[in-house]
Amino acid sequence: MSKKLRWGILSTASIGLRKVIPGLQRAELCSVDAIASRSLAKAQSAASKLGIPKAYGSYQELLADPEIDAIYNPLPNQMHVPWTAKAAEAGKHVLCEKPIAMSAAEARTLLDVRARTGVKIGEAFMIRTHLQWIRVQQLLGEGRVGALRAVGGFFSYHNTDPANIRNLVECGGGALLDIGCYCIHVARHAFGRPPARVVALIDRDPAMHIDRLTSALLDFGGGHCIFTCSTQMVHYQRIQFLGARGRIEVEIPFNAPQGSPSRLFIDDGSDVTGRGISIETIPGCDQYAEQGDAFARAVLEGVELPVPIEDAIANMAAIDAVFRSAKTGQWESPES
Repeated sequence: MSKKLRWGILSTASIGLRKVIPGLQRAELCSVDAIASRSLAKAQSAASKLGIPKAYGSYQELLADPEIDAIYNPLPNQMHVPWTAKAAEAGKHVLCEKPIAMSAAEARTLLDVRARTGVKIGEAFMIRTHLQWIRVQQLLGEGRVGALRAVGGFFSYHNTDPANIRNLVECGGGALLDIGCYCIHVARHAFGRPPARVVALIDRDPAMHIDRLTSALLDFGGGHCIFTCSTQMVHYQRIQFLGARGRIEVEIPFNAPQGSPSRLFIDDGSDVTGRGISIETIPGCDQYAEQGDAFARAVLEGVELPVPIEDAIANMAAIDAVFRSAKTGQWESPES
């Protein structure tokens, strides 16, 4: 294998073209060598715009390329597991866009795929490698807020286009799978364990049937997470961590501007008017470049992935429980 991980991009999905591919191209340990689409013209157009050497008119042609080491899979949610499995069977390492599957049960099938093929398979929660989130974990680990008791979050945007993939139920559309998954992910890692049980409310769009407004309470045993996510509200995102002695607020937790500084508000709790708040400025970084290099190091150096399959399954299990609770109106426990 070369000194850089040679990537192939599975489809011309917007997230890849706008964010992930440019990030991989800026990464130290990565090169983007090929892109595939079901339309050769689309693949060639994307390759030309982004300076990618090879374009393929089918996904299978990309997987057959012996000069590609790893695949980035940003296909629609219902295609994540099937094409991740096909890429792994072709001997490619796979970074799959979140959510890795449509359910925890589907995600678990990738454990057998990984065991059989020996490749690395990870979920693309790019926030895990952003400097602001590395710093948040450090602050929590140092006890800056004291014992963590609560995580609170909002994540929303406004999209009512019925043709948009995020509004198609059969493609895993809706707020929880698209953006609520981030709130669950950060809460799980802040507490260092999965929730014991969850209770939730979901409001579904009457025409598109996707969850357009989802709110949940996650019980971590000694600590709670509350969050609301929506695809039909004001564009907004914020996460707070509250403990016995302090509070940390992440100003732009998930879509931090690429290359621009980000801010953490650290409150010592001495004054409700905010005089106890200090602002920590985190140097700008490209979280997609950092994600690519972290994945490349896992392959090239044999270290652990930022988000391995086991972590992805745990997140999906909590998501499944939120969906179940919204139906039953009861507390539901994630399946282990």
